[in-house]
Amino acid sequence: MPALDPLHAALLGAVEGLTEFLPVSSTGHLILTSQLLGLQGEAVKTFEVVIQAGALGAVAGLYRGRIGSMARGVAGREANGRRLAGCLLVSFLPAAVAGLLLHRVIKSQLFSVWPVVAALAAGGVVMLADAWWRRATGQEGRKPLEALTVPHALLIGLAQCLALWPGTSRAMVTILAGLWLGLSASAAAEYSFLLALPTLGAATVFDLLQGGGALWQDVGPSAVLCGFAAAAAVAALAINGFIRYLQHRGLAVFGWYRLGLAGVMWWMLSR
Repeated sequence: MPALDPLHAALLGAVEGLTEFLPVSSTGHLILTSQLLGLQGEAVKTFEVVIQAGALGAVAGLYRGRIGSMARGVAGREANGRRLAGCLLVSFLPAAVAGLLLHRVIKSQLFSVWPVVAALAAGGVVMLADAWWRRATGQEGRKPLEALTVPHALLIGLAQCLALWPGTSRAMVTILAGLWLGLSASAAAEYSFLLALPTLGAATVFDLLQGGGALWQDVGPSAVLCGFAAAAAVAALAINGFIRYLQHRGLAVFGWYRLGLAGVMWWMLSR
């Protein structure tokens, strides 16, 4: 029997697409969902990583203008595109190096439910504290994406390393870092989406090289394709909805959601 059938793969793909670009941790939700569905094995763990490629397809389609600008910049024809591409490279490198060094430890020690619950709760507290501080001080970032500097990009990249702990949320740490550096909410979110392309793309390729054989044998191409398609479709809707939401509201609701989910999971697992 396959470790994952097409229906379960599509369900995990939808969970990935919905949560990847929201500050709630897609990896954490995938681990929790797999646990609830009784899905286990190395092939499932690999699938939980490589399914990110489907969500990246949505980013590539929605932000093809930015990607084209960066391509022209690399070719020496557009200064703003070259600067943005350089910033993304600087932000990508810290997590890439840390991920290579800590990959085995993370997979063996942190890809389980209790570490995810702890990270969800900790992230919820951080987000609520940030929302309280912004209300108390009236501080709101207003800088556009074009104002991002290389030192700021490095700080966002260092923050992204925290997301190597499943349940933390790459989107959460990169968006909060952008906000703390003065970017507007929409600019911080857009940079987080774009940074997903090299970061999650590299993670997907790395895991395919490590466990691609087991993935194709135990899951199968039809299930993988169903998961990719579901992730891409749902991610496109989630990104558009999230950007519209950020234009009028803050991130506190996601902090409360994280705390609520962590509490429910703690109660279920402790019974």
